[in-house]
Amino acid sequence: AAGTANADVRLFVLGLDGSRTEVVWDRARYPYLAHVHWSEAGAPLLLVQARDQRSQVYLAVDPDTGATRMVHADEDQNWLDLFPGVPCWSPSGQLVRIEDEGGARVLAVGERPLTGAQLHVRAVLDVSEDDVLVSASAGEEAAAPEIGEVHVYRVNELGVERVSQEPGVHSAVRAGGVTVLVSVTLDRPGARVRVLREGKTVATVRSHAEDPGLSPRVTLTQGGARRIPCAVLMPTDYPGDTLLPVLLDPYGGPHASRVVAAHNAHLTSQWFADQGFAVVVADGRGTPGRSPAWEKAVHHDFTVTLDDQIEALHDLAKTHPLDLDRVAIRGWSYGGYLSALAVLRRPDVFHAGIAGAPVTDWRLYDTHYTERYLGDPAAHPGVYAHSSLVTDDGLSAPADRHRPLMIVHGLADDNVVVAHALRLSSALLAAGRPHEVLPLSGVTHMTPQEQVAENLLLLQVDFLKRSLGLGRASAR
Repeated sequence: AAGTANADVRLFVLGLDGSRTEVVWDRARYPYLAHVHWSEAGAPLLLVQARDQRSQVYLAVDPDTGATRMVHADEDQNWLDLFPGVPCWSPSGQLVRIEDEGGARVLAVGERPLTGAQLHVRAVLDVSEDDVLVSASAGEEAAAPEIGEVHVYRVNELGVERVSQEPGVHSAVRAGGVTVLVSVTLDRPGARVRVLREGKTVATVRSHAEDPGLSPRVTLTQGGARRIPCAVLMPTDYPGDTLLPVLLDPYGGPHASRVVAAHNAHLTSQWFADQGFAVVVADGRGTPGRSPAWEKAVHHDFTVTLDDQIEALHDLAKTHPLDLDRVAIRGWSYGGYLSALAVLRRPDVFHAGIAGAPVTDWRLYDTHYTERYLGDPAAHPGVYAHSSLVTDDGLSAPADRHRPLMIVHGLADDNVVVAHALRLSSALLAAGRPHEVLPLSGVTHMTPQEQVAENLLLLQVDFLKRSLGLGRASAR
């Protein structure tokens, strides 16, 4: 839980002869061992972070003695993010990393940034003598927003070349002269896998994945003055002549995007749309893929993520058939927190909510995640109280009006423990607020059991239709 002691982490180099050498660094100052890299290009490389995650150092290790020396150091007034594939050495022995520079998230080799604000670099996929292979989305200075897209690029001192071409979400692995490009797009289910040599397709890996039998009717757009990335889904058979009840279906928090240019990502939202809703998915401030400032706008205040859901909803209602008198919201994990926050703080906008596995008291969630955004709870108790749904005194800043709320939680959840749901239910009961609690026996943070997942969807639709006065027509 936030503010409590972490595990004591140590690192050793083990020799094939059975020897054991401890790697030494200032573990009191930098307790988080964030990344370890060892390749032919250089000494073992560590990335270690301070507890507040506002400073970190890159350390080269002498494997014979365990001694370390600093290669590079970073600081940030809010926090420092971690990225897949870095740090590492280039074949020439230069440090490869992703950093925030000049308001952009860039690739740096040695001390030189190789990309600018046109790209928002997400991960390093491979490093060769000729270039660095990265995945990136459109940055703030990109020629087009490319909503929901992630592409693969080759980057070196001469410039940037896009490897993936069609709109979608792409990733890749590379070895030698062969690149395997994995692509998902809006217009087809599943993934397309191509083998490239010298930039040309030499083979395609056939997919035998089952067709989901559902095609999302989705529009990717932007909403509000902040140009919030949004996906809008309509019922498959919608004729376009009436206003529709609205279901917001966000994640809406750090580390995960829901507005993506990928077919299968929208299947559940489309199923809800086909039950008679206009479904809106919005990736507001705090979600990844746009700029460091966009992600770090949630520093010490998670409630801005709710503000962006409302801004997107109201702006989209100007151009889409959204009935603002019948608005519900559902979500899981951070999205579950956001859904409960919506009905408790803004019942003037939201008329019902489904909170799946919600964090309700941020003091009870993980140290590394929670303290990154909200700080130390002992130093910032007001920050935690403002962003939480419940405190030791009960509900946190609820509005007067009551709205229907369903709380769903797996009893075996080892990520967001069920105590979160129980504390919220207890606080609601103490405040005299009716609500529904659906405990899922044997279910962890997600619901992989097919029968449970199916029935859970049906129960959610029933709750939404009852709560919005839509009748109880059978789900399709």
